[in-house]
Amino acid sequence: MATQPPAANGSAYLLLLLPPLFWAGNVVLARGIIDLIPPVSLSFWRWTLALLLLTPFTWKQVWRDWPVACKGWKILSLTAFLGIASFNVMLYAAVHTTTALNCALMQAAMPAAIILVSFLIDRVRILRRQAFGTGLCMAGAVYIVLQGKIDTLLELRFAEGDLIMFIAIFFYAVYTVLVKRRPAIHPLSFLTLIIAIGVLILAPLYLIEQQFTPALVVSREIVLSIGYVALFPSILAYLCWNHGIERLGANRAGLYINLIPLFAAVMAVLLLGERFQLYHGFGMLLIFAGIGLFNLHNPLKRRL
Repeated sequence: MATQPPAANGSAYLLLLLPPLFWAGNVVLARGIIDLIPPVSLSFWRWTLALLLLTPFTWKQVWRDWPVACKGWKILSLTAFLGIASFNVMLYAAVHTTTALNCALMQAAMPAAIILVSFLIDRVRILRRQAFGTGLCMAGAVYIVLQGKIDTLLELRFAEGDLIMFIAIFFYAVYTVLVKRRPAIHPLSFLTLIIAIGVLILAPLYLIEQQFTPALVVSREIVLSIGYVALFPSILAYLCWNHGIERLGANRAGLYINLIPLFAAVMAVLLLGERFQLYHGFGMLLIFAGIGLFNLHNPLKRRL
């Protein structure tokens, strides 16, 4: 497999810092507005607005890529279902019925899920050093979530939302692995098309949800919230994420998911006035040490 130029890889590493930052904000925001907007509605309007913002800049490229995209409609539909429609609805539903601690802890398992799916689908294998690096990243993320108190694990209670999050994590792991199998179209065309397909999948679910929930009252909080999730966790995060996967592979990119608990903790310090604790610093060291160890020298081995 041909390797990308060092400069290109370096930019990919930097871009991969942005998705977990934006997604951490997405989780924090979702918890903050659970009483204002139901899960499917939030996901539907998030992706609808993202599509409206994106299409004016991408429709010409989509038109040029249309013949190739049509040939790859199956993978486009599958990635849209997994990464756009299913994962986000499940995430927003999960924060209604589980604690923030449980939700963050389970997201720390995402890199391991991506590695497992990579092996099952593409037969990608990792070195012992890379497995140890993955373990360090997960340990750092879990340490931050537990606030440095390992005995907090004994107090965890599992709820309906925990099962939803486990399924969501698996779905997104499959999406991450399948991104490299997308049709040979421009990244903006790919993102625009999977968002459009995702909106089509969500539309009937949104109409059904409206029959069982109170009418949505438009407010400043809802408008700003949908605006944030449409622009940052949707358009910008997915562009950076998909680019990183294409450049570095699903396993390497997946490690950066472990930064979500770290960024969530930093947001709590900056936005909620909480204090930066020693466990934040220690967890940060473990995460970055694990990422560095995983990415040392030898590329991933692939079973032929």
